[in-house]
Amino acid sequence: MKDKSRWALAALLAGTGVLYVWGLGASGWANAYYAAAVQAGSQSWKAFFFGASDAANAITVDKTPAALWPMGLSVRLFGLNTWAMLVPQALMGVATVALVHASARRLFTPWAGLLAGAVMALTPVAVLMFRFNNPDALLVLLLTAAGYCVVRAQERGATRWLVLAGAAIGFAFLAKMLQAFLVLPGFALVYLVTAPVPVRRRLWQLLAAGATTVAAAGWWLLAVALVPAGERPYIGGSQGDSVLELALGYNGIGRLNGDDYGGLGNLDQQAGWLRLFDTEAGGQIAWLLPAALALLVAVTWRTRRAARTDAVRAAFWVWGSWLVVTGLVFSLMRGIFHAYYTVALAPAIAVLVGMGVAALWERGARRTLAVVVMGTVVWAYVLLSRSAGWNPWLGIAVVVAGLVAALAMLLTRRVTAVAAVAVVACLAGPAAYAVDTAATPHTGAIPTAGPSTGGGFGRAGGGGFRPGGGRAFRQDGDGDGAWDGDGAGAGSGGVGRGGMGPGGMGPGGRGRGGGGGLLDAGAPSAELTALLKAGGYTWTAATVGSNNAAGYQLATGLPVMAVGGFNGTDPAPTLEEFQRHVAAGKIHYFLGTGMGGFGTGRTGAGGSDDAARIAAWVQENFTATTVGGVTVFDLTRK
Repeated sequence: MKDKSRWALAALLAGTGVLYVWGLGASGWANAYYAAAVQAGSQSWKAFFFGASDAANAITVDKTPAALWPMGLSVRLFGLNTWAMLVPQALMGVATVALVHASARRLFTPWAGLLAGAVMALTPVAVLMFRFNNPDALLVLLLTAAGYCVVRAQERGATRWLVLAGAAIGFAFLAKMLQAFLVLPGFALVYLVTAPVPVRRRLWQLLAAGATTVAAAGWWLLAVALVPAGERPYIGGSQGDSVLELALGYNGIGRLNGDDYGGLGNLDQQAGWLRLFDTEAGGQIAWLLPAALALLVAVTWRTRRAARTDAVRAAFWVWGSWLVVTGLVFSLMRGIFHAYYTVALAPAIAVLVGMGVAALWERGARRTLAVVVMGTVVWAYVLLSRSAGWNPWLGIAVVVAGLVAALAMLLTRRVTAVAAVAVVACLAGPAAYAVDTAATPHTGAIPTAGPSTGGGFGRAGGGGFRPGGGRAFRQDGDGDGAWDGDGAGAGSGGVGRGGMGPGGMGPGGRGRGGGGGLLDAGAPSAELTALLKAGGYTWTAATVGSNNAAGYQLATGLPVMAVGGFNGTDPAPTLEEFQRHVAAGKIHYFLGTGMGGFGTGRTGAGGSDDAARIAAWVQENFTATTVGGVTVFDLTRK
């Protein structure tokens, strides 16, 4: 039996690997913003350590850099290409599935772990993000490891496992900042209530784990603080060149309350209790979310008379606290929300489903399981019906098979075969979305999984969709931003009014010859690429906005300064600093569109106008030429 379970696990992991690696090359640079930073880190160890977007270390990405490190090391070993960059992400996905399996398997039979692992592997948003170069892959892997460690710690009150959990969460902070800490309150409370050791020991164990979390997260922050600002890149996404400001403001409180912290202004994105079930997020994560919550409640009720230290109930509470707290934050946050954030819920859902089905099965609660199956397949039909014209037969087949299996669970003794049919029916919907996701290239700042439902921002070109009324979208490196209600658009670099990006492109566009837009990077023409490849300068060029810079940098392999960072609203460099760089002969070209799109001012409620001032100064003092459809200013000639 043990050999069979090992072979089954090997098959699960191998299948996951194929699903996550299949066709990776079609996605190109995926999110070019992070791809350019990976390229920079493969050329400069300083850029690698700080997460700079260019090898000359002008400015960092607007996140802590840990998620870039595995990709950067891979590119150093195998060269800069899509596979070298994205395969580490896929391998993190396989490792996450293995940890999910181990978490469910620990207290239950092998098939519980296999079910949990399959749910994790087939969650559409997980397939998306483990094939992409956003920071979420490392975040999810580390949080899953933390959850596993907390469960291990609770079983015997083991300090070592609790400290390991703290270390994993601390390092997860270096992947995606404060989002990593959403699991902390639940994990700490569950351990404090249920660990089988005296209260005093529980308290000092939690203090030790907390100190480890601070150390694992804080060593990099301390290093940044100790390095003089002039000897490191500017901290992108902050207005004061501060990591703490970035963590607590732009990537922290601002995401919760919607206030502007140096970005371009936020609008409420329809926060509400049902956000995770709507047309944008539902097909990404919600297939088994109701089942996970129902199983959590059912097992909690059935173990209500168990001892305080009951390991089964504690395990459900560990993963349940993760799901409930993070899910509520995602649902109610007043700042910017995108559906792919929900990949952080996938491990909790998967483990709860695997353990929940096993726990109720072992306790003979077949009626409860039948109700869960019925609800799951009906909900799957609703989700599938949102993709009009996409395999319309599938929803009907799922409902029929699931309802028949649920009724048979109540009426027949041949429950093993019936249970298998029920599992297949419940997983058919997400599995179909998962395969569609793997078969579809994804690029840009806002990727979405599965077929179009009309509620997201597109598939192959994540930033290319601009709904209604001439409103423009304004974002950060994860695609975070807001719709500008009066048409004051962030064009190239996000500092103009209704402007266009290089080569005549709007946000996310891929116009001929240009560098990109606010949400994606284009490919410059061969003529412009050849011009920029003439080396000998610290930065071969400068342009407003990180995605514009990324397109040129990835094409040439040379540093391109992203003036103003992602949105074009960071004071990096200031006009005076830029002028000193030009006087010192460090920047060869400035790339734009004749300044109509981003040289006349900035929009939004916050941030610096230095990028607009720089663009205006260049226009006033240097001669414009056109190369490959892009306006070029030679900063070495007036």
